[in-house]
Amino acid sequence: MLTLLEGFPSNILAVKASGTVTQKDYNEVLIPAADKLLAQEKKIRVYYELGKDFVAFDAGAMWEDCKLGFEYLTRWDRAAVVTDVEWIKWTMNAFRFLFPIRVFSSTEAAQAQAWISGD
Repeated sequence: MLTLLEGFPSNILAVKASGTVTQKDYNEVLIPAADKLLAQEKKIRVYYELGKDFVAFDAGAMWEDCKLGFEYLTRWDRAAVVTDVEWIKWTMNAFRFLFPIRVFSSTEAAQAQAWISGD
């Protein structure tokens, strides 16, 4: 499940993943929110938190994530990913050459929020 988070600056798409994230979650929550924000802002930032109750992404969600990421590649300003899942940390770090991505542990969520909101 994906839940949009509030309390972030207007140029930040903030989302929390819990349980199993599905293609439906992307199509009904994340993609519409990203499209709406991208219609208002030239570049956006992403705060993506994978909560302690996160289980997995289904194949459809992973496909939608890739499509969304590459479709708007030049429009991402930076991304903060909060997770304790090792394979996600490794994957996010592998994409650092495309745009600024920082990975934070769950105990560093406040630091991630400060970094994504800062200059």
